[in-house]
Formats: sequence, structure tokens, C-alpha cells
Amino acid sequence: MRKFAGTAALLLSLVASAAAAHEYKVGNLEIGHPWSRATLPGAVVGGGYLTITNNGTEDDRLVGGTTPVAKKVEIHEMKMDGGVMQMRQLDGGVAIPAGQTVKLDTGGYHLMLQELNAPLEKDTRVPLTLVFEKAGSVQVELAVGPAGGRAPAQDHSSHGEHSHGAHHSHEDGHKHD
Repeated sequence: MRKFAGTAALLLSLVASAAAAHEYKVGNLEIGHPWSRATLPGAVVGGGYLTITNNGTEDDRLVGGTTPVAKKVEIHEMKMDGGVMQMRQLDGGVAIPAGQTVKLDTGGYHLMLQELNAPLEKDTRVPLTLVFEKAGSVQVELAVGPAGGRAPAQDHSSHGEHSHGAHHSHEDGHKHD
């Protein structure tokens, strides 16, 4: 019986570790469910999505990031303008107010991995360092799901309806899905 109890405890700790593997922490910030979509061969951009919860009493700001799979990481925002979805880079980053959670997701704030070195492949993990104004840097891994898909193993019942196949354009006119 002791052997069974020990084995059960070990299995539970492994399951708990696996469940926590998609959560990261730096200072008072918790980064959850980082993910991306697979890209097609020849694609030069990819996206990064995650949630950031600020458990502190002081606002912070996501100001950038780096990854070995792309030349640069930019923070972008998508929003409707005159019936057309527009995407623009947020040069000053995105605020993470104290006591709140900010979602970087399709159809809103998100990370753009620019000038990819190679396609992002389904069922792989992409290392990404996030840089915050006050909390500093933290390394996370983006779980890469299928092209055009949603975040791997997440419940999105609280999300509004998004048109995931919609075209959008940059302010400079560059278009992509």
C-alpha cells in the first residue's frame, strides 16, 4: 500500500508540474498560456499570444521581446477602423495595470515575430524572452498549435467571437492572415 501511495503522489506531482509548465512568473507578473500558430514555409511573420496578470500594486509595461527564431519581436494591436481591421505597432509597449490581466490574443494586442528564420512547426515550442519595464525579463516558451488554430488545450469560453480567418492590414498596407 505504501508503494501505491508513493507512486500516486509521484504521478500527481508530475501532472501538477506539467499543468504548471505553461505558467511563468517574473516579479509580480504571471504569464500564462503562451502559444503561437504554425506558419507556412516561406512565411516571414508569426504571432505570439499569452496572458499577463499583474498581482502587484504598481503598473508595469510589456516593452518588447526577443527570440532566436526571428530577427525581432514587436508588440502590435489590431482594431477596427472604418470597417477594416487595422494593425499597428505599439512603440511604447502595452500597459499591464496593477491587479489586472491583459490578454495578448488574436484580434487585439499580440506579439509579432518578424523576419522568421524558419517556419514555426506544429507541436514544437518556441523560446521567447519577454521584457517588462519594471519586472525585467522572463523566458517563456510558445506552444505552437496548428496554422489557423486556437491556443493548445485552453478553454476559450470567456472569449468573444473573433473572425480568425479575417484579413487585416498594417498601416503601411502590408496584408496577411
